[in-house]
Amino acid sequence: MAEHSTDAQLAALDRLVGTWRITGGSEGTVTYRWMEGGFFLIQEIDLGEKDGERTKGIEMIGRLRPYGAEEPSEHIVSRYYSGMGETLDYVYEMDGDTLTIWAVEKGSPAYYRGTFSADGNTLSGRWTYPGGGGYESIATRIG
Repeated sequence: MAEHSTDAQLAALDRLVGTWRITGGSEGTVTYRWMEGGFFLIQEIDLGEKDGERTKGIEMIGRLRPYGAEEPSEHIVSRYYSGMGETLDYVYEMDGDTLTIWAVEKGSPAYYRGTFSADGNTLSGRWTYPGGGGYESIATRIG
């Protein structure tokens, strides 16, 4: 487990650490690991090729604390950097066994919500987009 002082909300994301096989609307693997210091969780994404484009990138997850700030941000946020040059922002929220990843800001109509299995080795959920779009996404721990 990462050493991130007394930040219980950040510590709750420790259950993501490891490598996961992703199935459903996207197929491939994601790996989560803590950056030294334990304040940021790094996700490496390789979801293979879909519609002629490879989905590969890296995401940094943690609280914002600009230089000179005494306190970190209220929400755990992330920025995803794609191999195609895109950046996407998210807000992470863990409530018991349920993980919600909001697009851009908390309460957004675009989000992922998934629930961990009792043994913590499966995360089953769905990406939801405005207008009824989205897809199922199942993550199974493989390492």
